[in-house]
Amino acid sequence: MSGRSRSARLAVLVAAVGLVTMVTTGVTADAAAGAPGQTDRAAAAARLNLLVPQPVLVRPSATAPYRITPATAVWVPAGSAEARAVGEQLAGLLRRSTGYPLPVWEKPAGSVAAIGPGIELRLAGLAGLGDEGYQLDAAPGGVVIRAAAPAGLFHGVQTLRQLLPPAAESDRRQPGPWLVPAGHVVDHPRYAYRGAMLDVARHFFGVADVEHYIDEISLYKINYLLHLSDDQGWRIAIDGWPRLASYGGGTEVGGGPGGYYTQGQFRQLVAYARAHFVTIVPEIDGPGHTNAALASYAELNCDGVAPPRYTGIDVGFSSLCVSKPVTYTFLRDVLDQLARLSPGPYLHIGGDEAHSTRAADYATFEGRELPIVADTGKAAMAWHDIAKVNPPTSTVLEFWGTTGSDQPTAAAAARGNRVVMAPANRAYLDQKYDPSTRLGLNWAGYIEERDAYDWDPGSYLGGVTGPSVLGVEAPLWSETLVTMANIEYLAFPRLPAIAELGWSPRATHDWNSFAERLGAQGPMWTVMGINFHASPQVPWAPGTRGGTD
Repeated sequence: MSGRSRSARLAVLVAAVGLVTMVTTGVTADAAAGAPGQTDRAAAAARLNLLVPQPVLVRPSATAPYRITPATAVWVPAGSAEARAVGEQLAGLLRRSTGYPLPVWEKPAGSVAAIGPGIELRLAGLAGLGDEGYQLDAAPGGVVIRAAAPAGLFHGVQTLRQLLPPAAESDRRQPGPWLVPAGHVVDHPRYAYRGAMLDVARHFFGVADVEHYIDEISLYKINYLLHLSDDQGWRIAIDGWPRLASYGGGTEVGGGPGGYYTQGQFRQLVAYARAHFVTIVPEIDGPGHTNAALASYAELNCDGVAPPRYTGIDVGFSSLCVSKPVTYTFLRDVLDQLARLSPGPYLHIGGDEAHSTRAADYATFEGRELPIVADTGKAAMAWHDIAKVNPPTSTVLEFWGTTGSDQPTAAAAARGNRVVMAPANRAYLDQKYDPSTRLGLNWAGYIEERDAYDWDPGSYLGGVTGPSVLGVEAPLWSETLVTMANIEYLAFPRLPAIAELGWSPRATHDWNSFAERLGAQGPMWTVMGINFHASPQVPWAPGTRGGTD
């Protein structure tokens, strides 16, 4: 036997001894909770059919559920720091509510046998599931989540969280019991891109708020985020252009103090998002939506005069000076730095609502900007307005229109451009639910829960179907949003609807099923403290307490 094999076996032996110790020291507390009754078991079994997004396959088992106890450990594959981090996140969450130690132990490479009671995260190739797919199996002896990559393990853990009682999300110890229904789940996403753009330009939100939003969106398998500049504020420090942040970032809608991220803070956000398998896609809009930049540097204006900073909510009045070489020096500096700060594949360059830019100048501008993006090694992403200048097929278009027809976008898709679907009258989370909603706008119409759910990204836009659709996005513009509670009220419950459209197979799409499953999320959101809109269209489960706007 090799020294390495002896070390691995010794690790298993030590772990087993640790399990015995935990069982002994924790038995009193576990016994106090009492054995789970039939009501507890029935509630656990029901949760398997109440998941959001709906998995590809759910097969319940008639066997008893798995019960998390003081003896439970979280097992992760040896040698994978990302998989261990996923295990640590899960254990950290459950320690708060259960009061159990839930150690995270590495399982020796190549071992497939179970090692004591627990929750195992296992890296294993699974045909057809991709890097984000997973398989979850729960039985009386434990839970195993298998995936080809750590991203799949993370998504499987989010499903496991929904299989536990809502009290598992509490930040203080609860009595339990902690039952995971027995069954088999196989899952993978319909679309690769599932975004939740958060606008921090019109109102600024600090690092803690954005991280909190990442916590919430990643629970529903959202994987892309962010918007960094607009007329009302510039939110990222750029070396060589200090006034962008110090002056352009110094206000917001309504005249508040605004704010910005240092590059160190932005790296922190990128790292936090990455730990939750969310990719930051920074958007720097142009040629329009640029008043904050124009106010910061007079030379970016054609007349050399800086306009005042802007704190209203109108659009379409600003434009970078297309004819000046300094404009492209500015763009190159900004995009180069953002590309180095952002490990994801895309840079979003806006391109929408450029009403103050002549059509010929718009084409010239994009003809200069798109090669700059390509030089950074990133792919450009832009609102569908850019389709009219026939961008390279590597450019991803984001459709925000309100009708099912747009000839330039359809023509771009026919040429090979891929499209992210974000129709404003379906997916814009900043729109009011109904006329009584205090927060939000209504220019695209009122969007209640069924409006957000009952459409198909794969067929919504004529001529943009099949592989032309890269995914979906739920933008949340912040004209009326000042607090995290405001963000939550407009995002929930509509964000999970968009998340399901992006993740679940089209064949599972059914409003009545979704409404029931969504209603079952209410008690968990209540425990988590999410300030959500309790839509009257949804049959909310007992224990739900909606928020206020």
